[in-house]
Amino acid sequence: MAPLAAAPALRRDDDRPLRHGERRAAVRRLSPPPSPVLFGSDRVRVAMMASSYNAKEEDGHHSVSAASGPSAGPSAKSKKPDNTAFKQQRLPAVSTRIQGKQQEVDYTGVDASSPCFTCSQTYSWNSSIPCKCAVSFSLEQPFESNVFMYYGLSNFYQNHRRYVKSRDDSQLNGDKASLRNPSKECEPYRSHDNKPIAPCGAIANSLFNDTLELFYIDPNGTRTQIPLVKKGIAWWTDKHVKFRNPGGNNFNLTVVFQGTTKPVNWRKYVYELDTDPENNGFVNEDFIVWMRTAALPTFHYPVRSFEGRKRMILSTISWMGGKNPFLGIAYITVGSVCFFLGVVLLIIHHKYGNRNNSADIPN
Repeated sequence: MAPLAAAPALRRDDDRPLRHGERRAAVRRLSPPPSPVLFGSDRVRVAMMASSYNAKEEDGHHSVSAASGPSAGPSAKSKKPDNTAFKQQRLPAVSTRIQGKQQEVDYTGVDASSPCFTCSQTYSWNSSIPCKCAVSFSLEQPFESNVFMYYGLSNFYQNHRRYVKSRDDSQLNGDKASLRNPSKECEPYRSHDNKPIAPCGAIANSLFNDTLELFYIDPNGTRTQIPLVKKGIAWWTDKHVKFRNPGGNNFNLTVVFQGTTKPVNWRKYVYELDTDPENNGFVNEDFIVWMRTAALPTFHYPVRSFEGRKRMILSTISWMGGKNPFLGIAYITVGSVCFFLGVVLLIIHHKYGNRNNSADIPN
């Protein structure tokens, strides 16, 4: 096939001869760009594209190609949405992260293949030799900002009436008289070996005693311990109002608690919980968090006795708190039930209310 026609020759309106420089300028100004050489089917394909193309501009209006000519009929209306930022969902958007990220690591050790299986077979609550196990895991997603580590127990009912009442708030508030003579509500964990227990009660006696540590393992296998901050995790009112050491003294706690004994299931005395004087004794924040009982059987030790499970939870928090959908589901459910009952009562009142009001009152 022969190539397309060459570019049109240079023309001038006057007959004045051109200088060499002027001719070059005219050529640069009037000569069209070189056309591509098309053969056979390529020319047919280009012609078909030029005659059938119906472009859509950014503003959504149709523009018909000049190659289709005035004799071309109206093109079929496309079902595609217009190529606009709104209809193509290209507008700027901001999404709010309502709930934080969370990852759980179960280390109950009920399976024989679990690295914590040996520890789960230990029946003693206060064994003098602690059992250690290591569980490897990888983060499924990156965690930004502050990361909180919780311990979780399942099937552990802290909301039992006798369990919740088994404490002495006066003793926990630093009252010296209650320190020597705890409340009867603490029975059977009120005294041991003829000495008052400090802190007394079933809640304190069942204090979660697992020590959780985190290590980062790099590709070379080197372990680096991740520091954990154990202060600032309790409510301010609990730390500074409800819980105090006897006499308000956080120093010399060995002398302050002299004459008392530790809870039955503890391996340490209450004044040995932390080396930091501001986080020791009754004001130890791990102890304070445990003493605030949970309302549900699953919340954030040996667990074989109640067939429970325990896990470590890594979580971040947002402006609405941590990831816990229970309250949201409960509020929506109760609200929906109340709305449904309101509609039913409104229908009953509208249907039968006027009949009762119009009844004649007998003389």
